[in-house]
Amino acid sequence: MASTIAAERTAVLALHWQVNTTRAEGFFGDMLSAAVRSSGVIERASRFHDAARAAGVPVAFTRFTVPEGEGGLVRNTAFMTAVGEAQESFRPDAPGAALIEEMADLGERDLVVDNQRLSGLSSELPERLAALGIATVFVTGVATNLTVEQTARHGTDLGFTVHPVSDCVTAADPAAHEASLADLELVTAGCLTARQALDRLV
Repeated sequence: MASTIAAERTAVLALHWQVNTTRAEGFFGDMLSAAVRSSGVIERASRFHDAARAAGVPVAFTRFTVPEGEGGLVRNTAFMTAVGEAQESFRPDAPGAALIEEMADLGERDLVVDNQRLSGLSSELPERLAALGIATVFVTGVATNLTVEQTARHGTDLGFTVHPVSDCVTAADPAAHEASLADLELVTAGCLTARQALDRLV
């Protein structure tokens, strides 16, 4: 029998559900929007977030933004250099930085935290989660092989019990998505479907 997970010590990490990463008009639209749309991941993740809230689990949204002065952005990869060159598209108040409408109706215990790194936990979020007594995190978002994997690995190293939610993440390339999930199965507490995650909550 699968072990249970205490809802009062659990949070959902909802990564980069933004216009820039999911919509055709967003900065990464050419790379990700078609895969996001065809996969149906937004609808599944939105339903999962709602069900988790109903079980007493807060949802912590991360937004990739670049404030004036670049904040914590470090141009040490081609990816971050490209973002830095287009940083106006990532200003906190830019249309592309906004949470998509399917994710914008926040619960009273939800969080929204901005950062300038690939890991959604490269911010004050770990401290805020610890202050809430959170020990376990379910991870949703895009893209599986980028932010999702980086955050899941980071969270595991920080001491959280991390479960990527396999049907609430996606990537531009199906093969990269599957390969990333296979890696995450080894380096986290294991991938769960949305149904499996909800069924374990007590």
